[in-house]
Amino acid sequence: MPFLHGFRRIIYEYQPLVDAVMCVVLLEEGDDNNSPEEESTLCSSLVELLERESESEVFLEGISYALFKMAERGLVFAAEILLRYGADLNFEDPVSYYNPLHIAVLRNRPNMVRLLVGHGADIEKRDRIHESSPLDLASEESERLPCLLALLDMGAHVNAKDKHGKTPLLHALASSDGLTVHNTENIQLLLQRGADIRAATVDGETVESSLVFLVKEALEASMEDAAEIGKFCLRTTELLLAHGVDPSCCLNEEGEPSLTQTSLEHFDLLFPLALLLIQSGASLVCSHHGDSCWSGYSLIFHRLQTALQQCSDHSHASELLKQAEVLLDLARVDVPTLHLSPRLELSMPGQDPHPYAQALADLHNQVAACEASPPALRCLCRAFIRNHLQPWPLEDRIKALPLPERLKDFLLPEHSYTAKPGWDCFKPQHTQR
Repeated sequence: MPFLHGFRRIIYEYQPLVDAVMCVVLLEEGDDNNSPEEESTLCSSLVELLERESESEVFLEGISYALFKMAERGLVFAAEILLRYGADLNFEDPVSYYNPLHIAVLRNRPNMVRLLVGHGADIEKRDRIHESSPLDLASEESERLPCLLALLDMGAHVNAKDKHGKTPLLHALASSDGLTVHNTENIQLLLQRGADIRAATVDGETVESSLVFLVKEALEASMEDAAEIGKFCLRTTELLLAHGVDPSCCLNEEGEPSLTQTSLEHFDLLFPLALLLIQSGASLVCSHHGDSCWSGYSLIFHRLQTALQQCSDHSHASELLKQAEVLLDLARVDVPTLHLSPRLELSMPGQDPHPYAQALADLHNQVAACEASPPALRCLCRAFIRNHLQPWPLEDRIKALPLPERLKDFLLPEHSYTAKPGWDCFKPQHTQR
């Protein structure tokens, strides 16, 4: 068994040399922060030890494993000496199968990462158990951002894939749960350095599918957790939209719902996400199959009917109607003509009348009246300019246009929108009234 064999080798063969090195470089157990004067003294003592032990049969293995320990603690001064005496940069810990560069990343030691890569450590080396590269490991925890930056600066391949086809960007998204792990800064850095937003694993996992998974998790969470997951999802969506992701395309050939479709199917619970996607100019029909797959208008009205059917609070019903109206109004900014159903189906034969039938009919008629007239020229021009300036966000590009301020304000109607209390966070399904 590899684990037991590796453990025996550590204990019986070269652990004594490793222990001797650790005793020299650490003044006290757990003391990783030595002053320059102390480091100078420790360097001299370490050199003396290595000179005495250099004829040992396990010398190279011992100092190579000691290098692993130095990398774990971030003791650069000691690692430099061990490398000078021939420590193996690619030595694998016989138990974990990580090498010094892997462990330096896992313990967030950016200076050690620079030292090891600078001395020739394989920056793309994958461990034998998980097939993870140093960049994969750095992307998976927000506190490892300094190591992620160091690796990218030193030439790590931002779109390298593991055996499952997962890139560092997909690692960053997959390891984010929106509660304890928020890798938004890692995701932002990877995107800035050219991460492929269209990358997919062999199982079809993409950045969009990872987000849709988290959004659905929020629907089943507690009120507090749903709000927290929502913050991560909104920030990540903003980053992906700014780099041209298409949130309205089905996730696979089977028609698994896209991020836009998911948000509109539950617009009352995911209102800030639905709002963000509409304001960003996301397609309100499936961008792969067209409106034969889904249309935003139909999803909003279907959800509105269902939510109102379950609603016994008049003030909450008014809020739902207002949210739907806001989304439909903002949708016309980038798409002056919606895919409007010719008539509104409120109930099936034999069922009780819908309790808010008149309110639904009034909203439908209001939208239909707008659709019946050709869009105003100024609205068509606004949609054309906004679509031409994509990807979102558009503010800086619109502000740079040689136009009067009032026209710039007209091109950015989202600036006039103010969220009402409670409209700025995700809500789980059990809050439906």
